[in-house]
Formats: sequence, C-alpha cells, structure tokens
Amino acid sequence: MNNLRLSRGGGGTHNNTVCTWDLGFHHHRHQYTEGTQKHTQVMEEQGSLQQIGGLIESSFNSCYTSWVYEALDELEHNFTITDPTISGHPIVFASNGFLKMTGYLKDEVIGRNGRIFRGPRTNRRSIMEIREAIREEKNISMSLLNYKKDGTPFWMLFQLSPIFSKHDGRVIHFVSVQIPISRRKANSEDGNRWQELVLGSCRREVCSDTVMELARCRALDSFIDTDNRVLEREELCEASDSEKGKALTAIGSIMSVLTHYSELTGRLVCGNRSNSAVICSLTSALNISLGRIKQSFVLTDPQLLNMPIVYASDAFLSMTGYNRHEVLGRNCRFLNGPDTDPKAIGQIKDSIQSSQACSVRILNYRKDRSSFWNFLHISPVRNASAKIAFYVCVQIEEAVKNGVTQGLSPETRQLGTVAAVKVAVRTLSMTAGSSRS
Repeated sequence: MNNLRLSRGGGGTHNNTVCTWDLGFHHHRHQYTEGTQKHTQVMEEQGSLQQIGGLIESSFNSCYTSWVYEALDELEHNFTITDPTISGHPIVFASNGFLKMTGYLKDEVIGRNGRIFRGPRTNRRSIMEIREAIREEKNISMSLLNYKKDGTPFWMLFQLSPIFSKHDGRVIHFVSVQIPISRRKANSEDGNRWQELVLGSCRREVCSDTVMELARCRALDSFIDTDNRVLEREELCEASDSEKGKALTAIGSIMSVLTHYSELTGRLVCGNRSNSAVICSLTSALNISLGRIKQSFVLTDPQLLNMPIVYASDAFLSMTGYNRHEVLGRNCRFLNGPDTDPKAIGQIKDSIQSSQACSVRILNYRKDRSSFWNFLHISPVRNASAKIAFYVCVQIEEAVKNGVTQGLSPETRQLGTVAAVKVAVRTLSMTAGSSRS
C-alpha cells in the first residue's frame, strides 16, 4: 500500500510538472491567439474605415464642389451632417464648434454613428423619436441629454432636418444642429413650497402615534423627493425661445451653403421635398402592405406643405376616375366642387386641427365632373412613437335618391380599413425603429 502511495505520489508530481508546463504552453498559445485575433480585428476595422472613408468622400463630392468644406468650416454653429445611404448612417461632416463642444477630434467622429454621444441617462423614447423622424425623412426638434468625450453629460436642443435632392426627392443627407441648453435655477417660491411640504411631513413623522402613519409619511417624503428631482430635471432640459431661434438660424445658414455649392455641380439640394416627388416618401414595404387593402382610401402627410396625398388605393382611383400621377401630391380638396357644403369642409378642417377622427357626408366630384355623395371618414394614423405620421381618408359612395341614403351603414367597412392602415404603418415603423438610428 505504501509503495502504491509512493508510486502515486511520484506520478502525481510528474503529472503536476507536466500540467504546469502544459498550462504555461496554453497560456502563451492563448496570448498568441488573442494577439492574432486583435491584430486581425484592427486590420479589418482599418479596412472598413478606409472603405467608409471613400464613401464619405464621394458622399460630398457627388453633391457639392470641394469648396463646401471650407465654407462649412467658417460657420460657427455646432452641427454634424450624416449620410443615411451609407451603411450605419455615419457622420460625414462635423463642424469645429461641435468638436469643441464635445471634446472629440474630427477623426474620432467622422465615419461613426451619432449613438457614440449617448449615455446611460439618454432618454430611450427620445432616441425612438429620432429614429422615427429619420425613417419618415422629417424634421424633429427636442431636448436631448448627450455626453462629451470625457463622459460629462450635457443638455442640448437637438434639431434634425433632412436634405433632399431637388431632382428626384431622395434624401441626400441629414443635418443635426446641437444648441447647448443653459441651466436655469428652479423658482425660489417653488423651492419654499417643496420645503414646507417636506418639513411638514417630517413634523408629522415625529408626531406619529402609529406605524401605519409613519409609513404614510415616509411614502409622502419619497413622493415629494421624486417629484422635486423630476421638476428640476425638466426645468434644466427645457430650451428657451432664444435657443430655439438659434437652432433654426443655424439650419438656415447650413442649408444656404449646401444649396449654393450644389448649384455649382448642377445637382441641386433643398430643405423640402417637392410635391412632385411625394411618391418617394413611402417605403416600398409600406406601399405593398397598403396595396392589400381593397377599400377606397387615400393617405395624406400632415408634415408636408399643403398636406398632400402620398398614397391612393386602386379603389379610390376607380371611383374618382383619376390616374395615380394626377392624385399624388395634391390636397384632397381637389375633389370638391361648386355644390360642396362649406360646413362639411369646415368640419374636416376642425377635426384635423384637433387631431381627431371624424365622419362627414360630403358632395364630391369625379374627374369627369360628375358628382357623388361621399360618406367620408378621416382618422389620424400614429407611428410607433405615438406621433401622427399620416391621415387616412376612407371614401364610400352612397346610393342617394332624393337626398335619402339607401343601403347598409358603411361604418364597419370604414373602421376596418382604418385599422388595417394603422397596423401596416405601425408595424413597419416598429421594425424600422429597432434596426435603424
């Protein structure tokens, strides 16, 4: 037994020596493998950055003359320009003011996505709204908490505006202006009021005779403290009218430079999509989804000038006699005629101004100028961020004889159409919001 133990002991020593050498070998091999992987990763990143660099250069050169860089550098505003057509929607230009404000170097920003400026306290809902605005190619303005290079958080007024091609209405770039928001102290009267409430609750805690009363007082203190922090945070992040004016002025100055230097190349850009290009404002996926709905309806965009029609169903074209290109880009009022009731028109305007749905019986006119009674239902359509993206207008022609409506009530079909449109818009909106920023 002793010999066996000694033999095992010797074997154990030998095995330990082998294991020690083996661990050392594996350690060095792991270091070598890890170093190789890091080297490969760095090489891949450098190659990717070189490829993006070429795309960024062509992004500007294809739209503007080379003098645009110098002109933009002379502007004192804090802004970036991004290209949504390049994978990752990278920054293709960053102003000197923006770099000074955030503490980054230009090489650390160009080619990166704007998410590098976010942090743990950046509001997720705000990010979703920005994604939604990018997807819908619209302007957006909001207060946003971002982070500098050294990790310092700061509130700013974020103003995003798309830049369109004058030729075909495509979005060429997005301009993002950032205006630091001045920190303002809370009103002293409000502070005194909160102090009285807190002291009052403390006095009640001292005088409490029961555990239940004590718990209620502590809950009240917690509630007051939370509300006080929320009040302070909301006041700090609110932009003043002066700051909002600075943002709009900055957007105007930047657009003026870009427009001028795009004219020299013959590829003019502008800040608004022309109505002739509204057919491009809907994604192909949304067009396909809406095409499955057989009811007569149109979709209008309240964010565009004159609230034009951006989608018209086949049933609508069949009912009115118009071709699609004769409808897109026009306001729905082109269906009105000499005998259309002004009160019905006023009811429609009121519902849109109040962002409410409405149903109205209105006399409309076809392309051949023959009239028909249109039982019209209008409803706002919200995206995944609860913002109104479109208005859907569902039309059902009534069989009218001597002013008396015949047939079944059309409400069920109209509400079904509205529901189908809302599902299509919101589903695609949520899908885009989770994959794009």
